[in-house]
Amino acid sequence: MTTVQILKKDAVLVAIDFQEKLMPAIKDHETLEETTVKLIKGCRVLNVPILITQQYTKGLGPTTARITEAITADLFDGILRSAEYTPIEKTTFSAMKEPEFVKAITDCGKKTVIICGIEAHICVQQTALDLLEAGYQVFLVYDCVASRKESDKKQSRRRLAAAGAVVTTYESVLYEILGGAKEVGFKQISAIVK
Repeated sequence: MTTVQILKKDAVLVAIDFQEKLMPAIKDHETLEETTVKLIKGCRVLNVPILITQQYTKGLGPTTARITEAITADLFDGILRSAEYTPIEKTTFSAMKEPEFVKAITDCGKKTVIICGIEAHICVQQTALDLLEAGYQVFLVYDCVASRKESDKKQSRRRLAAAGAVVTTYESVLYEILGGAKEVGFKQISAIVK
């Protein structure tokens, strides 16, 4: 029997389409953005690689300012220096149908994908299903995904769980990767989730 757990050495965070023109239409988008910022900052503390997608940037705009800042800004008084990132442009709903994304996820060499984003029932779901089909272990961060309608988010969770994705929360992900109170990064993770 395979143990389903997130191992830091094998994990990558994939954030799907947190874009300026799309976010206001999403149910409870302020809370979604707040929890996603915490997940991203925590993954940076834990040195988990992060891939960001943008769906048709010309029409939906760039990644929101708060999420971009979580990815790029100095954290914890310079302990984590500012970083650059290049979002992966896509026009397909599944990121796995974009060659640039497939190359990026293959090149990082990780087989455990922590996934968050919008919309849960479209781009997140199709990407997660394709990742599962390609042999990746997928963890759906339920408090970091959303849709315009709650019913779509809930149905997507059911479908992805039935397909083999593990449904979890951002705090659970961060503390699972961290592993214990004596590990490097515990103080920072504790500060993030407060």
